[in-house]
Amino acid sequence: MAHWSTFEKETERETKRLVSCLTGIQDEDEQNFQLALKFTCSNFRFHRYLDVDSHKVQRSIRGIYEKLMVHSDLSKAESWMRLTEEFLNSPLPNTDGTKTNVHFSVLSLLLLLSGSPSNTSFTERHRVKDAEAEDSFDWGKYLTEGEDVDIGPYPDTPEWSEEESEDDDSQQPISREDSGIQLDRTPQEDQDNGNKAVPVTWTVGEPDARSWLEQHVVTPYWVSHAPRFPHSLHLHSNLLNVWDQHLYNTDPLYLPEEKAFVTETQVIRETLWLLSGVKKHFIFQHHDGKVCVRNNVVVTHLTSNCLRSVLEHIAVYGQAVFMLQRFIDEVTGHSSEPGPPSSGSSYGSKKGSDPPFRTYQAFVWALNKYFTSFKEELTTIERELIRNDDTVTLCAVLERLSSHLAQIKVLHRVFCTGVAEVPPETPNVVRASHLLNTLYKAIIEYDSVGEASEQTVALLFSLWTETVRPYLEIVDEWIVHGHLFDPAKEFIIQRNKDVPVNHRDFWHATYTLYSVSETNEEKMNDAASGSSGGDPGSSNRQLTMVSFLKPVLKQIIMAGKSMQLLKNLDCKEAEPSQRSSRDAERKSLYTLFLESVQSRLCSHEESPTDAVTEQQATRRSLVKMHSIMARHLEIDDVHDPLLAINFARLYLEQSDFHERFSGGDFIVDRSSQSVTCQTFELTLRSCLYPHIQRRYIECCGNLMTTLKKDYKILEFLQAMRNYFLLEAGDTMYDFYTSIFDKVQEKESWQQLSFLNVQLQEAVRQRHPEDSSRLSVFLENIDASRKKHPVNNLEVLTLSYKVPWPVDIVISSECQKIYNQVFLLLLQIKWAKYSLDTIRFSDLTSATVKLDGAVCEEVKIRESVNQQIHRMCLLRVKLMHFVNSLHNYIMTRILHSTGLEFQHQVQEAKDLDQLIKIHYRYLATIHDRCLLREKVSFVKEAIMKVLNLVLIFSDRWQAGFGAWRIESIDKMESDFKNCHMFLVTILNKAVCRGSFPHLESLALSLMAGFEQC
Repeated sequence: MAHWSTFEKETERETKRLVSCLTGIQDEDEQNFQLALKFTCSNFRFHRYLDVDSHKVQRSIRGIYEKLMVHSDLSKAESWMRLTEEFLNSPLPNTDGTKTNVHFSVLSLLLLLSGSPSNTSFTERHRVKDAEAEDSFDWGKYLTEGEDVDIGPYPDTPEWSEEESEDDDSQQPISREDSGIQLDRTPQEDQDNGNKAVPVTWTVGEPDARSWLEQHVVTPYWVSHAPRFPHSLHLHSNLLNVWDQHLYNTDPLYLPEEKAFVTETQVIRETLWLLSGVKKHFIFQHHDGKVCVRNNVVVTHLTSNCLRSVLEHIAVYGQAVFMLQRFIDEVTGHSSEPGPPSSGSSYGSKKGSDPPFRTYQAFVWALNKYFTSFKEELTTIERELIRNDDTVTLCAVLERLSSHLAQIKVLHRVFCTGVAEVPPETPNVVRASHLLNTLYKAIIEYDSVGEASEQTVALLFSLWTETVRPYLEIVDEWIVHGHLFDPAKEFIIQRNKDVPVNHRDFWHATYTLYSVSETNEEKMNDAASGSSGGDPGSSNRQLTMVSFLKPVLKQIIMAGKSMQLLKNLDCKEAEPSQRSSRDAERKSLYTLFLESVQSRLCSHEESPTDAVTEQQATRRSLVKMHSIMARHLEIDDVHDPLLAINFARLYLEQSDFHERFSGGDFIVDRSSQSVTCQTFELTLRSCLYPHIQRRYIECCGNLMTTLKKDYKILEFLQAMRNYFLLEAGDTMYDFYTSIFDKVQEKESWQQLSFLNVQLQEAVRQRHPEDSSRLSVFLENIDASRKKHPVNNLEVLTLSYKVPWPVDIVISSECQKIYNQVFLLLLQIKWAKYSLDTIRFSDLTSATVKLDGAVCEEVKIRESVNQQIHRMCLLRVKLMHFVNSLHNYIMTRILHSTGLEFQHQVQEAKDLDQLIKIHYRYLATIHDRCLLREKVSFVKEAIMKVLNLVLIFSDRWQAGFGAWRIESIDKMESDFKNCHMFLVTILNKAVCRGSFPHLESLALSLMAGFEQC
């Protein structure tokens, strides 16, 4: 192996080390070690590896650098780029040049071996380069060996060189006397000093550099037993000493305490640091999250009590800044305080792993924007203090920051009420609603003050505008794309994912509206109308929700549900590319709101001439309004000119104030919400609500158009009236007469196949499109009800298959009401058909038999004729009653109510309104057909008469001799009692005016009763 090169030997040695490191086998003679060594050497010698891509490595290096910069690891990013550049520009053993393939190969290997560079804690260690070993070999002696060299007359004199003299000069110590670094030297000083060592006070890079800075830059007033600073001996500058001497002379028990003296400049700087969010101070201290003032801090020109009162006043604002800054850090995830595990974030989400919801993030963003400008103001003051061009006092600084401190106080109050006082386990929807309500109420409260709080209202309005952005984005996404995107569940309306869109209960049970009570949270389904309904016990609680959405909450719910339904309908829409282009050009609801607010605010910024004219007009209007309000206040014996002026300014914001208040007989209604309307509410009414209303009209209009044209909802509503309310008289006549004929022939008619065949034949002739939708079912009834013939029809149930989404309007509950009316109409039709189809020949046949027989007494024949006459009279009376009832139901109720229903359906603007109209229509006909439980006694009297009609018809058809004569008396008395009862009840109802629709029925029955 003598022919091996040095590189091959090193390769073999390193390969053995690699195998030993990876396998853990230290014995090189072991068989497994030799096998691994052969495998590795074979791969090194014969395997072909691709050359490394230097561009890819450089992209990876730049990517890691950018990632570190994004994570704000500036020191790691700077070290990463510097070390990689140094490595690429450094030579390697057995490699010529820099930035070669070997360099990039090593970096590529390191990048592949690295796990996550951005998540690794790294601290660069200072590397001490090994000094090159000096060559002690005497090359001169070696080269001059064997030669005679002339060394001159003075062989012991050392050789002179410029480098040595320069080195000597540079090694001389530099003295530092004052704060300067320059050095004055004269040849005489150099000669006098000679080889004297000069002591060095400080040199850059020495260990005591920090101590020198602490001694020479600022007086260390924060340490114990700090040296006193020099100050003036004027009386005003020694007020503290004078006061202490006074206390010492007047109080024998007075004991001076140790004090930490500071200057007013130091107090100002620590005040600025405290307000900027710095947590470590000397004058101010943090104890359990509260900012306190150190007891022994004093200044020479103020008493300790005076200074403490001023500093405690500042500490209150510092505490507010500290709480707000801590909230910002917790929400943004940049909290620098490692708190205990149990003291988790009380402002974020309930679960520590969940990020804060978007409303809190927007609120923090608004707070951060304000504090950025506030800190810029603090930085400006501190720069002026450092330059020391002008005298800066603590009083002047506080006066300069007075407006900011007042705003911080307002922000702290809003934060405490809207965020800090909310329990940690409160749901996000309650947190977001409470925060927005707090801001809303604060704006209304400060806006009512007037011009004195314009800056506060402007700050709160900007804060509210930023905080409300997630809510408006959720609303915009819902009413534009039909998608309620609320992952954190902070919106007051939540999607019930258990109900799909194509379900018949989609419109009623898909969304849940959260109403927040002052004590707890209540969840209510938003039903068809989008309104909340609760139990009577909870009516006395004041339910609140997001206040600014209350006027348009119903429009938002309707537009959102309509848009989601539209997205799932198979209606003809534009191409996806056209929709995406429209979405790109469309402005969001939040953008439209901001533009409207800006245009409203800019509308008042006109030319100076116009402004003067507008001011004059406003002043005249204010004077006129003041007189009007003073007159109205005098009505209530209130003589307060200031109150009249404030009322005048309040109502001056409304455009129609003159028309509303200039009337002579106008009386102020203090219970009306419009009277307490403020400028902020007017801004919402003119800048936000019109955009939501416009989108509501567009969405709901498109849905109604689609349902009417593509899904023919009006045709389905007409079909329900045709079959259930018998408006298709010829079709349904064929169906129910076949049943009545079976009954009269005493044949069985309660067969499902027979009923469905008769129904299909009747419908197929005139309405073939509905033949597959209509069907009949049979239900069981109580045996006790079968005693009365008229109740036998109650087993019939008519069914109409309604497709989606029409079944949202025509639900199964609606079909139950339709079936109740259908059954009543069928019973009336049966009674009318029975009276219309009986013949006089059925009674005269019995009379002919009696005439042909040998009659012993003539009186018997005369009695039979009288009974027949009574039967005919009873038949006419029953026909009058049934016809009156039939005409009332079919004309006064169904026809007139149907015309009103058709007109209202055409005027419906949204699906919810259509559902309400349909329900109201069904409730009206159900009520007017006397089907309510409240008037069940009236229906029972009518059913007795109808049952009497059927019994009368059966006996008529059976013939005169098939029943007893006494039964005529009973039928007449029963009919007379029911008739009298109904006339009495209906007349009372008509006289009270509670049921005006019953007037025609009451008059008709009364006319028949008078004829009896």
